[in-house]
Amino acid sequence: MSTPQDTSAPQATQLTVKSAEDMRELGRRLAALLRPGDLVLLSGELGAGKTTLTRGLGEGLGVRGAVTSPTFVIARVHPPLGDGPALVHVDAYRLSGGLDEMEDLDLDVSLPESVIVVEWGDGKVEELSEDRLRVVIERAVGADAPAEGDADADDVRSVTVTGVGARWVGVDLSPLGR
Repeated sequence: MSTPQDTSAPQATQLTVKSAEDMRELGRRLAALLRPGDLVLLSGELGAGKTTLTRGLGEGLGVRGAVTSPTFVIARVHPPLGDGPALVHVDAYRLSGGLDEMEDLDLDVSLPESVIVVEWGDGKVEELSEDRLRVVIERAVGADAPAEGDADADDVRSVTVTGVGARWVGVDLSPLGR
């Protein structure tokens, strides 16, 4: 006897990214799944590739301006070049006040018509939306780790993409791993 599928369970996929260019390509593929109102939380250590992934997102969404780390300005808005959504790129690394401090950025106003990407957003912006895409970037370890002495060893990352909330139920994340 089969049991009903739990549609509230997060949808997730895990993949290995072997270079900075592959991380940008992942961002371009991810952009194809995004639509206005989507919130994307990126987490990973310094230098993990969060901004590189966001550059690919910007390319995939077709937004204006070079996507660079907004660490010192906290947030940058990249308007669309065509009919797509704007990209709002936030770096919450230096913010410690959680959503209270984030409210000053008016992200809730931008969310319905934009794609908002927040680096270091875990524990700070989840209240913006019940629906979000969580992307965790880690240096590859174990079976995914490159062989010792591999010149490209520092570029290999393990990336886990998890869809949270009703927006992501039934969304096939497997094309991200092509």
